Amino acid sequence: MVTTTIDKTPSRPRTAATPAPGGKARSPYPYWFYLPAAVIYGLLFIIPTITAFYFSLTRWTIFDSQFIGLDNYVTFFREPALVSGLTHTLIYAVVTSAAKVVLGMLLALLLTSRIVGRGFLRSVVFFPVLVSTIGVGLTFTVLMNPDQGLINDALAVIGIDGPAWLTDPSYALLSVALVDVWKGVGLATVIYIAGIVSIPSEYFEAAKVDGAGAWDNFRRIILPLARPATVTVILLSLIGGLRSFDLIWAMTRGGPGFTSDVIASVIYKQYQAGFYGLSTAGNVVLFLVVTAIVFPLSRLLNRKEVDL
Repeated sequence: MVTTTIDKTPSRPRTAATPAPGGKARSPYPYWFYLPAAVIYGLLFIIPTITAFYFSLTRWTIFDSQFIGLDNYVTFFREPALVSGLTHTLIYAVVTSAAKVVLGMLLALLLTSRIVGRGFLRSVVFFPVLVSTIGVGLTFTVLMNPDQGLINDALAVIGIDGPAWLTDPSYALLSVALVDVWKGVGLATVIYIAGIVSIPSEYFEAAKVDGAGAWDNFRRIILPLARPATVTVILLSLIGGLRSFDLIWAMTRGGPGFTSDVIASVIYKQYQAGFYGLSTAGNVVLFLVVTAIVFPLSRLLNRKEVDL
């Protein structure tokens, strides 16, 4: 007689988050949950982006438009002010990003050490981030006045003849970059502080037992394990530097001449002059430049693993 054995062990029902037969985990939420976010993203980003690409190929006004192909882009790259503005943008972004990474890390190391008034100092460092960019620009325009500015007056006390910060072509762009670093380094510091305090204390205790010093802790523990914070600071600072406009416009308006013009300020000047199609093409170029730099850099930085 043949008997059949029935396995009465209850099977665990497969939920939405359980891996499907193909081996890939399914989302715990129905797909239509993503529909509101997709609609908002499409309305606020995709449609305006496509529209901007189209109008960059036209000579347009508020009332009509004429398709002219790539003429706006040809004019853009033939215009010396636009090309120099693009060059200044890259210089500005690299300088401000590098300074924020270095100073942000140093300040974070200081503000995570055992110093008096650590909480108050953290607030002081972060305070400039909260201040209006236009307000900061106007304030430093007064402070950097070559004749009556407080900065040059302070330098004169110790026998240093301060430069014409915002009116000398050799200093204008660098002066605005320094103000940008002063305003934005607080955010970089906070990100680094979050990365440092999240490192388990066991690593430092083990290093102390092995006789490691402060430099060894920084080089072999803090620097590699704070890598996600470094990546975040680099990307945010670089994007902000490439898109910078308001601080430069408030302090120099791109002057003297075109020596502190960045691509955003040149685009704005073209728009003021009524060249709407050309300014739209400039915005598209700026979008492509930011994407071409930030996206591969993000993939590269996030792909590398921490090696202790």
